[in-house]
Amino acid sequence: MQLTFPRLLLKHAAERPGAAAMREKEYGIWQAHSWASMATLVEHIACGLHQAGLQRGEHMVVIGANRPRLYATMLAAQSLGAIPIPLYQDAVGAECVFPITNADVRFAMVEDQEQVDKLLEIRDRCPDLGNIIFDDPRGLRNYDEPGLVSLDQLIESGRALAGSQPFLFKTEVDKISPDDVAAMFFTSGTTGNPKGVVHTHATLLDRAQAGAEFDKLTTSEEVLAYLPPAWIGQNIFSYAQWLACGYVVNCPENASTVTIDLKEVGPTYYFAPPRVFEGLLTSVMIRMEDAGRIKRGMFKFFMEVAKRVGPQHMDGKPVGFAQALLYGLGNLLVYGPLRNNLGFSRVRVAYTAGEAIGPDLFTFYRSIGINLKQLYGSTETAVFVCLQPDNEVRADTVGVPIQGVQIMVADNGEILVKSAGLLKEYYKNPTATAEVLTVDGWYHTSDAGFIDARGHLKIIDRVKDVGRLKGGVHDGAMFAPKYVENKLKFFPYIKEVVAYGDSREKVCVFINIDFDAVGNWAERRNLPYAGYTDLAQKPEVYQLVKECVEKVNADLSVDVLLAGSQISRFLVLHKELDADDGELTRTNKVRRGFIAERYQPLIDALYSGKTEQFIETTVKFEDGRSGSVSATLKIGDSRTFAPVKAAA
Repeated sequence: MQLTFPRLLLKHAAERPGAAAMREKEYGIWQAHSWASMATLVEHIACGLHQAGLQRGEHMVVIGANRPRLYATMLAAQSLGAIPIPLYQDAVGAECVFPITNADVRFAMVEDQEQVDKLLEIRDRCPDLGNIIFDDPRGLRNYDEPGLVSLDQLIESGRALAGSQPFLFKTEVDKISPDDVAAMFFTSGTTGNPKGVVHTHATLLDRAQAGAEFDKLTTSEEVLAYLPPAWIGQNIFSYAQWLACGYVVNCPENASTVTIDLKEVGPTYYFAPPRVFEGLLTSVMIRMEDAGRIKRGMFKFFMEVAKRVGPQHMDGKPVGFAQALLYGLGNLLVYGPLRNNLGFSRVRVAYTAGEAIGPDLFTFYRSIGINLKQLYGSTETAVFVCLQPDNEVRADTVGVPIQGVQIMVADNGEILVKSAGLLKEYYKNPTATAEVLTVDGWYHTSDAGFIDARGHLKIIDRVKDVGRLKGGVHDGAMFAPKYVENKLKFFPYIKEVVAYGDSREKVCVFINIDFDAVGNWAERRNLPYAGYTDLAQKPEVYQLVKECVEKVNADLSVDVLLAGSQISRFLVLHKELDADDGELTRTNKVRRGFIAERYQPLIDALYSGKTEQFIETTVKFEDGRSGSVSATLKIGDSRTFAPVKAAA
């Protein structure tokens, strides 16, 4: 059988019609959708879209959270040979204009009134957008817009067409080839307009199956789909691998119930970017700070045991009888309850990707018995390039090339990849395609790294971001900003960091505090504050941040390559970096260049030796209004350490 997404759906529906394919939580109750009911739903939506005029090869935008009916709509579009484009549901209307116009989109499927309003707002800039289909009708009863129709109406018309033409759906599905385009994902657009990454059924399913074979995934896995479907990481785990493996995908009720739903589902296969794992650990540490003295003492003691013994225990290495006994007791009293509280009691494999994870953060989860591993990939590679084998997991690498992948390191240290999962092209952008794909099939990742002696890939940073210090005592030393930023972000009090130093004599950083963690810390010390800006500039908070910075400097001093990247000066920003303000991408990656332009006076102040600097910044509020935030920011100096020479 030639594998395509719709054919896999029909295969599961034929072989396991009554088995659960997806679950969603509504009004606190989990509702199951069987493979047979999903196949019927997809058929009716496909027939409705066919009747509405969706053509083979045409693009269709899908905007919303993870919902079975939105997934079914993507499958329905693919069944007709059309190409779904998931967009971020929290993107503002202006961000949707380029993808919609670039892809000549006529059809959009959206979740609710918020998304309908967003598309109606930009409709005058998207002249082809004639059909908007919505799932949730709440608040839309009195809307009278041309082309606006509910998904229920579309399904009803599709059901009628399927009844009169029972072979229409199957005939359309049979026309699809594995080499046909299956989906398009737009990149973050950190340096300009986003690029549409074109993937076929073959590229996405090849990588989905390779990842499934690597970790021996089965139909019995449980997955929680809570990240944006527009991010290819979520899409590959809860869509491509869902259809490749036939496991169950669970959709939480909403963003605020994810932690509760995680505990109820108890996933066996879990995926999250480092930011999520950072947030979970921060919540644990906040709760422990509020716990009684005996409980805090027990937690501290057994976490020291876990740090010493856990990673070796997880990798199946001998740890000695006494240590094994202590770890077992810790598992009974601390680690087991902690895993259960986090919702990870049944996790067999957990992955993190999207950006580097701090080694201490990574070790924490593995030390308490969670099989957290790193993977390496990107939108252009259909995610799976390198994965970490069980018992070969290290914090400083991203694993080994998996089945079907070749890796080559260029003379400048850039990682090049060849695999069956590479993008077909950047849509309508042959110049950009030629820049990343060589004529002999190698993809330029733009990441700098190397293969170590054990065959594991180690990523240093983005090639364009790796720089050198210039002048001063560390003249010529390597500077890898992401590496420095991630080390600082391990601390629960620090949420985001932006490091600068390339072609300068020293490294300076902007820091965002974690408002919840630092707020809790301040309240326990009876330190009053009036919001984020006030708290961020407290002298006590600066001292707290300074201690974190100096611990990172001590760690960097023993790193042969990056000892020169120690942080000399820092400031705590007066506002949180925000995607709505253009400072982060929708996948929460720092837009370092944009931030440098926006906060140039602060960078100048850091490097000119000033002790404070006034700044006023325009911000966008959730309701769409604009305003400004201003403050006089203190600038702190931090202690640096003499590089420790490597042992001979």
